[in-house]
Amino acid sequence: MSYPPPSQAPYAYAQPPQPMSPSDEKTWATLVHVGSLFFNFLVPLIGFLILKDRGPFVRAHTAAALNFQVSLLIYALVGGVLTIVLVGFVILLAIAVLNLVCSIIAAVKASRGEWYQYPLAIRFVR
Repeated sequence: MSYPPPSQAPYAYAQPPQPMSPSDEKTWATLVHVGSLFFNFLVPLIGFLILKDRGPFVRAHTAAALNFQVSLLIYALVGGVLTIVLVGFVILLAIAVLNLVCSIIAAVKASRGEWYQYPLAIRFVR
């Protein structure tokens, strides 16, 4: 069995991800915030995993969206348990309104190129 010489290796080393232009960063950050309205934490999770090394702006926005959506999931679980004593319904309604309002604000800020941190978000990812 013969091996190819080192200059003809069958696999190349992976290239580091290329940084995005500022307009692309703003576009992707906006799409992650809007996508989180429809698919909760899935879009921010996928966006963070794929785009985290492409630029500081998109990394900050995807991390903020992911932290917020995971925090809302935890709050919704608590609200779901508290529906036994009827207070949970109010909590679940407040979570839905908070998600809608804050995600729209974050999308607008991202489209303008401004930094944004969600209120009441636990920072799991930085």
